Amino acid sequence: MKPMLPTIAALLMAALSGTAHAQPATPAHDSFVIQSQRLQEARTINVYLPPADAAPAHPVLYMPDGGIAEDFPHVAATVDAGIRAGRIAPLLVVGIENTQRRRDMTSPTDVDSDRRIAPVVGGSAAFRAFVAEELVPEIERRYRTTESRGIIGESLAGLFIVETLFEQPTLFDTWIAFSPSLWWNDAALTRGASGRLQGMPALNERLLLAWGDEDNIGPHAQALSDTVQSAALPGLHWQAMPRPDLRHDTIYTALEAMAIERMYPAAPGDGDR
Repeated sequence: MKPMLPTIAALLMAALSGTAHAQPATPAHDSFVIQSQRLQEARTINVYLPPADAAPAHPVLYMPDGGIAEDFPHVAATVDAGIRAGRIAPLLVVGIENTQRRRDMTSPTDVDSDRRIAPVVGGSAAFRAFVAEELVPEIERRYRTTESRGIIGESLAGLFIVETLFEQPTLFDTWIAFSPSLWWNDAALTRGASGRLQGMPALNERLLLAWGDEDNIGPHAQALSDTVQSAALPGLHWQAMPRPDLRHDTIYTALEAMAIERMYPAAPGDGDR
């Protein structure tokens, strides 16, 4: 008897909820709670610290969906293994645990079906302000960090990453978005990308955009990639990666090691920790 496969609807709901990934053992990490004035609630933060080395400070990779029951364990495990093997440069991973994911990852929308995915949507600006004004300063107060900040995420978190690139392009210098939900608000981010890119300041940033076999994401991601390539911004180093062999529920874990290694390559002599 063949095993029952999950339905498309079940996969979509799992991805929207940030619960689609099996969890490995979580590497040693710090956890603390920050009381956010911007969000008017407490948020749990998980921080992976690299093995001890001589570097005075490290870059930081931030991640939405960063709870212990979400994506933090597999991202932290991937980074830890890559650092120890000498493939990934030592860096911190900062996971932001969700409270109302669909509220925080989405902008306001004019589409009725979008509004029905959660009791509250459209809170991405407040969440971005929390990250920029409260979380980043707290991380830089607690830990030895460089000025380099990155962000990684998938699905609605990927949507938030692309939106943040357009809305606050200097908040991060490294952007990794897997299968971003660019269908949101009738694909407004993709449709408005050309105008947003024209108004961007001079940048020195890297972005990797990957998408799988997803009819509601692939065409929008390809259109966004084409727009960015046409804009040819000299300081934005853009990598587009269509992967029709991967699904929405497999792309994050399948590509995270490659993406992080590409964005944070180890220097000679790293590893063996």
